[in-house]
Amino acid sequence: MSDTEDPKNPEEEGVNPDDIIAEEGQNDDELADEWAAAMAESGDAESDDDQGVRQVELDRLKDDSKPGKENGEGPELDVILDIPVRISMEVGSTQIPIRNLLQLNQGSVVELERLAGEPLDVLVNGTLIAHGEVVMVNEKFGIRLTDVVSQNERINRLR
Repeated sequence: MSDTEDPKNPEEEGVNPDDIIAEEGQNDDELADEWAAAMAESGDAESDDDQGVRQVELDRLKDDSKPGKENGEGPELDVILDIPVRISMEVGSTQIPIRNLLQLNQGSVVELERLAGEPLDVLVNGTLIAHGEVVMVNEKFGIRLTDVVSQNERINRLR
């Protein structure tokens, strides 16, 4: 048999299989002893009464998910109170083809999709916030709010 061939049967080489098992068992015991000695030297070995369990004190958690004041009064709005917004009143609307739009001239009447006497829509930056009716104040037009959309609904429409 050449040096490159592996013996498939130890008995062919004159080696007793029982001797191999006995030697392996001794090697395992020696290896286990070496590991135990190494662990003891490194200080990582744990004694039976010390399980390596330590109590750790954790900081209290606080909920930062909702913006607002510490006393729970609601969101801090002072930051946005001076931002200007555009408020407009919508009498009604309609859709017409461009052909009909180009034919409009002075005196033309455009039919809206709203009935006479229905309240106007009050829009802030294009978002509906209320309904109202037209009034005259010091020879200027104004609007009296008759129905205000709830704050939660207004916020939901902004999203």
